[in-house]
Amino acid sequence: QVQLVESGGGLVQPGGSLRLSCAASGNIFIIYTMYWYRQAPGKQRELVATITRGGSTNYADSVKGRFTISRENAKNTVYLQMNSLKPEDTAVYSCHADLRQTRWANRDDYWGQGTQVTVSS
Repeated sequence: QVQLVESGGGLVQPGGSLRLSCAASGNIFIIYTMYWYRQAPGKQRELVATITRGGSTNYADSVKGRFTISRENAKNTVYLQMNSLKPEDTAVYSCHADLRQTRWANRDDYWGQGTQVTVSS
C-alpha cells in the first residue's frame, strides 16, 4: 500500500553530479525521518544521509560537503544532490522512510528498490 520509487541514477564521470529523487505514494498519513542508503558490490549497506520532517540533516563523513539531502513534505519526496562524484560513490542508492499510514497506525519502515549510480570515466 506504500511505495517508494527512486529515480535519477545513471552513469557519470568523476567530478560530475547527479540528483536522486525518491517519491513515496500510497496510504500515507505522515512521514517522519527519510534516509538515503547505498550498497556497493561486496560491501555492507551504508547510511549516506538523513533528514527529519523538520529539515535537520546528517551525513556520512565520506559524503560531507559533496552531497545534500532535502525533502518536500507536501510531495512526500526526498532528494539527494550529489556533487564532485568519485568512483568510490558507485553503488545502488536506496531510500528509506519512517512513516504512519494513518493517525492511529504504528510507525513502520518502508524501502525503495534502489537506483544504480556508477561513477566512471
